[in-house]
Order: sequence, then structure tokens, then C-alpha cells
Amino acid sequence: VGRALFDTLNITVISNREFLNKWEDYCENQTEHRPFYGAPTVVLVSSLIPSTDLKSVNVNFSNAAILVQNMAIAATELGIGSCHIWGAVRFLNDNEELLKELNLPEGMIPCCAIILGQTDEKYELRDIPENKIKTNFIK
Repeated sequence: VGRALFDTLNITVISNREFLNKWEDYCENQTEHRPFYGAPTVVLVSSLIPSTDLKSVNVNFSNAAILVQNMAIAATELGIGSCHIWGAVRFLNDNEELLKELNLPEGMIPCCAIILGQTDEKYELRDIPENKIKTNFIK
């Protein structure tokens, strides 16, 4: 966690089907899409966001994303299916009723999430083209 800002993060593990259904229903009303793909668990990472100045908040958003990425790596190693969830978190932040049900500590804002569950997908090593992401070199 960047700058050891552990106290700026909060993890909420959600397996309450009623809550997940309400959240998905709200998302589906916005996108015609069920973002949790039937997964039984959503892990939501929230952070204190001290201001809207990007220079100040970058580490807070990055810390949340890094936590989720580490969970995805661990899930893959354990044979658990996972998927980063972004759009549903955006919609969650627009729904005061759902936010209230989360009972987050004051000032915490949901940043990102991961779904976890059983999968039939097999993870295998694969080649990734070197030019998939544009890269600049400064020598």
C-alpha cells in the first residue's frame, strides 16, 4: 500500500444475495447487463478520497486497484474464478440507498471491486504480443 496509507482503505466482503441482487438490478436498469456473472461473492475496496485534486488522490485510487489486482492473482493461484468490477462500482456510488446499506466508515468511497467464485475456465500460460500496449522508451 503506497505511502503505508492502510487507514485510508476499507474492504467489504459481500455474500448477501439479497444485497447483491439489488445492486445488480440497479446496474441492469442502467446497462441491461448483470455484472456479477452469478458469482457468490463481491469484495469491494473503498478509500478515503481527501480531495478532487488528482495529484492528491492518485495514490488512494491506485492502492484500491492494487489490492484488487493482488486478490485476482491470489484467486487464480487458488483456482478461484475472479473478475475486476468497475462499472457496477460507478453505479453503486450513484445509489444512496445501497451505499447506506454498506455501512462504510465515514468518508470512504467505493473505488473498485472483484467478484470471486467457482469457474470452469482453465488458466494457461499464453504469449502476449509485445506491442499490445503502446510503449514509449526514453533513453
